[in-house]
Amino acid sequence: MKDARRIVDFDDPTFDPFATFDRMVGFGEVDDPYPKFHALHRSGTVLKGDLRLAFGLQPFPFWTAYPSWIVSGYDSVARVYGDAETFSSSIWRPFLSAVGDSINAMDAPDHPRYRRLFQKAFMPQTVARWGNVLVPRVVNGLIDGFADRGRADLVSEFTALYPFNFIYGQLRLPLEDRAVFHKFAVGLMCFGIDSFHALEASRKMGDYFTLLLKERRSALEHGTVTAEDDLISLLAVAEVDGERLPDGIAVSFLRQLMNAAGDTTYRSTSILLVGLLTHPQQLEAVRRDRTLVPQAIEEALRWDAPLPFGARLAVRDVSLDGVAIPAGSKVDLVLGSANRDPARFENPDDFNIARKAERHLTFAYGPHVCMGQHLARLEMTRALNALLDRLPNLRLNPDMPAPRIVGLNSRAPSAIHVVFD
Repeated sequence: MKDARRIVDFDDPTFDPFATFDRMVGFGEVDDPYPKFHALHRSGTVLKGDLRLAFGLQPFPFWTAYPSWIVSGYDSVARVYGDAETFSSSIWRPFLSAVGDSINAMDAPDHPRYRRLFQKAFMPQTVARWGNVLVPRVVNGLIDGFADRGRADLVSEFTALYPFNFIYGQLRLPLEDRAVFHKFAVGLMCFGIDSFHALEASRKMGDYFTLLLKERRSALEHGTVTAEDDLISLLAVAEVDGERLPDGIAVSFLRQLMNAAGDTTYRSTSILLVGLLTHPQQLEAVRRDRTLVPQAIEEALRWDAPLPFGARLAVRDVSLDGVAIPAGSKVDLVLGSANRDPARFENPDDFNIARKAERHLTFAYGPHVCMGQHLARLEMTRALNALLDRLPNLRLNPDMPAPRIVGLNSRAPSAIHVVFD
């Protein structure tokens, strides 16, 4: 790729999007939100109020004009997610302004129309094909950096890098631009606190992706690549209802993919490792019997969801659990409460990979259920197996602070210090 087409860093290279995003979502300001989630649930499944205010945090500025309600408990949260005609995803449009026309903020008929196309790229068989080659290469490349040392911080040296490096590689983007892309992927999600830098990231990523779509289209015409080679090539020639997918929709999807595939999976993988490392007997069981890996992953996703609440907009008057919610209200959905509802899960605060399998709501539910869930599970599976295979007697470092999962909107540990033989 010619230098003239290379992506360039923020105009202010000292801007730190990672710290800015953590500040926006209250990372470090909330330690363990679950006692509050339980208290809210005991007070009622539908309560007047804003969830962030309940934790002493300022509401996101683009949502302050809405009357707000807090919905908790498994059945109530699932009911809202399942009723997309009443509870709209359009509430996310201002939050995702820097992304563009995101399908996460669309309702029918646009959402199902575009989702059918994007979903094809994340079907289990497609994801499995990626996992056979690219995932092991990325995982082992990172582990090579510390495997001979006998100790590591699994967040800064592994989980914070692995999912982003994977999706970056799947898109076949230049290795030398990866660090800047990572900054932009996080920076564009800082719209709620720093719109200037978020829009700069959006503009630069958008210009670059638009050029790449044209480039891949040309390569496809000349037969040097196929649409199955990577997601950008697939989107370059994709059609919806007989018409080519608009570049604006494709670019918005790619912008959000860079963030979601890199950020959420890093947090989920980190939480999985904390759960196992702080429960050594369960870690040893998984080490000895790898058929337990899927159970461990589902339990980690249930036990501490990386994004423990969502939001919807009530587009008409509705009664939920006997409480009247007027049209135009924001509804905060406490996934963390749903996943630890004692009516659904026995001893819900315990991390227990042997518990009876019950569907959690970490990937949401209904029409907007996460289309990347198969990829997330594959990445977590490959990561855990590789760490157990290559780091004998993996355990927490007794000379370093124990890992703590913190945050409200985006939960993760800041570090996982380990040693191994």
